Amino acid sequence: MRGLKRLIRSFMPAPLLSAYHFALSYLAALQYRFPSRKILVIGVTGTKGKSSVIEYLNAIFEAAGYKTAVASTIRFKIAGLSEPNTKRMTMVGRLALQRLLADAVLNDCNVALVEMTSEGARQHRHRFIELDALVFLNLAPEHIESHGSLAAYKDAKFELGRQLARSRKRPRFIAANADDREAARYLALPVEHPLPFSLSALEKWHADERGGTFTFENEEMRIHLPGAFSVQNALAAATLTRALGIPLGAIKRGLDSLTRIPGRAERIEAAPAPGRAAGRKQDFLVVVDYAHTPDSLKALYDAYQSMRKICVLGATGGGRDLWKRPVMGKLAAEACAHVILTNEDPYDEEPRSIVEAMERGMQGGSHEILMDRREAIRRALSLARPGDAVLITGKGTDPSICGPRGSDVPWSDAAVAREELEKLLSAEGGAKAAVQ
Repeated sequence: MRGLKRLIRSFMPAPLLSAYHFALSYLAALQYRFPSRKILVIGVTGTKGKSSVIEYLNAIFEAAGYKTAVASTIRFKIAGLSEPNTKRMTMVGRLALQRLLADAVLNDCNVALVEMTSEGARQHRHRFIELDALVFLNLAPEHIESHGSLAAYKDAKFELGRQLARSRKRPRFIAANADDREAARYLALPVEHPLPFSLSALEKWHADERGGTFTFENEEMRIHLPGAFSVQNALAAATLTRALGIPLGAIKRGLDSLTRIPGRAERIEAAPAPGRAAGRKQDFLVVVDYAHTPDSLKALYDAYQSMRKICVLGATGGGRDLWKRPVMGKLAAEACAHVILTNEDPYDEEPRSIVEAMERGMQGGSHEILMDRREAIRRALSLARPGDAVLITGKGTDPSICGPRGSDVPWSDAAVAREELEKLLSAEGGAKAAVQ
């Protein structure tokens, strides 16, 4: 199937390929009888933070008593049933997305939350989805090779705003991050409710490695995820849901209820082990995060700026965004006490060349190369001192490492980090017991 798709893309002229994707989107919506017309649909887009905002929105709507459906990088959810997204696609194909919306309607869901991307827009996966609202978070360089230029990437992303403007639903809402230079374009869309939100305009907010607080309509909101970026994501969700009529109390309960988002600044805790020596405990943080752009990597490092950091870095996948590699290496060298460069998703590119491109941006700094990702994680954990933070970035919840010729090796950063952490603590606890 992948080979057939590549063949179609190789030989079909661009206008004809676009028409082909458009027709598929129409047929998918027709097959499921245009389900988006029968449910409140909220799209979320931006270079980073989309999945987290989806989870904040979901938590708020659930706190308000709504039944929700979710389609995101992290998971698919219909009412009380949720399953991980193992497709390695943020915005899934037309049939899958229209089927999910139809299932949401069938299961009496009140709202569907859909993560939307520029790549999806290029293939018209967003067409024939009648949006009630769109959240725009930010825009930073990404997928430049795929889109052809930064301007083309921006325009593909804005096509999602045009889809909101095309929607037959009324009223329509656009919530846009006013701290981003692209926000004005979104806020100028011809919809009924433009909703700017701004972290810089908040009079009172705080964030650290344990979570944060911010004041919203004279009410203090508390979150449990780290860094300024988490406050901004929560503010986006609060701004839109309040405009949609959700009570402040439900917004506060929803934000406070979300203590973990898989693969997004996710803290990894060792499970208690009966055989482990008494008194031995995990005395450093271990965090798995999806950060795969310079902006998101810096934001994560800043969230733990008061801590000594040991960082596992793989950067971009093979054959894409080559410009990011030395930039990511430079950021890691500047922020981390020690960096372990490792393999991530090389696809058909030589893995070592990707790592060496990162290394060229480091200009010294304490670092080493361990191409085996498990070995790199094990090494990072072994170097951690009490009070340190071990930050493992790049894959988040990705279920595999993508290699040459379409090969996939099953993988989970969170599972591997937990396994290696528990081995480390058990070994050190046993050594301590032997000495005593």
